[in-house]
Amino acid sequence: MSFFCLLWIPLFFFFRRSVSSTGSGGAVWALGLGCVLVLLQFMLGDIVQPGGFGFMRWLSGFVDIAGLPALLPLAVCRLLITLNVLPADTDDAAFALLSLIPLSVFRSISWLSPGFPFLLVLVPLLWTAQALGIPFFLKLAFRFPIWYLIIPLALGIASLPFLAVTSWWAFFSQQNPMGFLFLFASLVPAAVSVILDCLRKRQGQPAVPQIADQE
Repeated sequence: MSFFCLLWIPLFFFFRRSVSSTGSGGAVWALGLGCVLVLLQFMLGDIVQPGGFGFMRWLSGFVDIAGLPALLPLAVCRLLITLNVLPADTDDAAFALLSLIPLSVFRSISWLSPGFPFLLVLVPLLWTAQALGIPFFLKLAFRFPIWYLIIPLALGIASLPFLAVTSWWAFFSQQNPMGFLFLFASLVPAAVSVILDCLRKRQGQPAVPQIADQE
């Protein structure tokens, strides 16, 4: 399980790069951000102290484990593109995955001791679900700026972190059926994104335009 946590993110990054024709860039920024996040995690420890199995445990999962670590790279990538630090065709999902590589290495070691080996498999999948699913919804929203499409897409963006963290919380609380249900729901947008990338690659079509291309 430790090897899964160590290898899943980098192997999936290279797999997606082989099937996706989106623009690349910002690798140094992404890896640098990931190293900074690991350093902060090592120095500060858990920001939210969990308690029991209630809301504080869920909030701890969002901030320290399954939610914010995947959301921060996406937000930083968008900020750097807006500031013209990164090219407009930078792939948000690839940036987020690269940023998560140092954290996956760190967690493959630090999660050996708590006695919850499911973290080593579950959390990398939840990171991947958000790193791919949120950019997928964003690109669709900017490609089809129609209010009756933007509303459900915005709800999809907002729901992905909730689904991911709730899946982690359910497994932690030993509510496995609920955990698998939320895990499946959180992975669906990412799976659709990869399938569409594979189909476009086979047909030689360009990927969905990046957000910045629509501005």
